[in-house]
This record gives sequence, C-alpha cells and structure tokens, in this order.
Amino acid sequence: GRKSLRQKVVDELKHYYKGFHLLWIDTQVAARMVWRLLHGQVLTRRERRRLLRTCADLFRLVPFLVFVIVPFMEFLLPVFLKLFPEMLPSTFETESKKEEKQKKKLNAKLELAKFLRETIAEMAKRNKADTG
Repeated sequence: GRKSLRQKVVDELKHYYKGFHLLWIDTQVAARMVWRLLHGQVLTRRERRRLLRTCADLFRLVPFLVFVIVPFMEFLLPVFLKLFPEMLPSTFETESKKEEKQKKKLNAKLELAKFLRETIAEMAKRNKADTG
C-alpha cells in the first residue's frame, strides 16, 4: 500500500542518517589509510580505490549539505539529482540506483564485447583472404 506522509518523512530521515553514518565510518577508515601512507606503508589496490571513493564522497558532501542546511531547498534536490546524477556521496545511494548503475555497466561491457568480437571476426576474414 501507500505510505503516509509521516512514514515517508521517517524513511527519508533514516536513509540520511544511515548515509551519514556510513560516510563517517568510511572517513575513519580513510583517515587510518592516510596515516599508514604517511608512515611509508603501501596500500593495496582495493584500499586505494576505497580511499579515492571516500575523498570524492567528502568533496560531494559540500554541495549536498547546502541542500540539507538551507530551508526548503531539499525540495529542489530531486531536480539537481536529475541534472547531476553523481552529486550524492556513494553512501546515500539507494539499492535501485545501485542496480541501475550495475545494469548500465553490464550493458556497456556487453556492447564492448560485441564490438571486439566483430572486430576479431573481421580481422580473421582479412587474414584468411590475404593468405588464401
């Protein structure tokens, strides 16, 4: 069924609370990684990617906070998210948005694989024609 306005507001507040909490945890982990870097340790590829993602999320947080702090500006947030889909930090993404991104990535990979297969088939035809 349909949710009441109160339930929608509560759900949104929970979503933002969880997002800020996850961002706080990521920031703490990133701070430890930076500390390790400063002391000469090498990060793994996974750690490096997580550190970069967390730094990008912190930079994305600044414009996002403007929407949260300025009264009634949160009503414009959906419009700006349509114009700038990567504006939200990654910890604030919903499951449907994550699935949508995964589908887009998979479709792009399938298109690339199709293109490469066609290219290889074309090269094989040329080599066969040259040698035949």
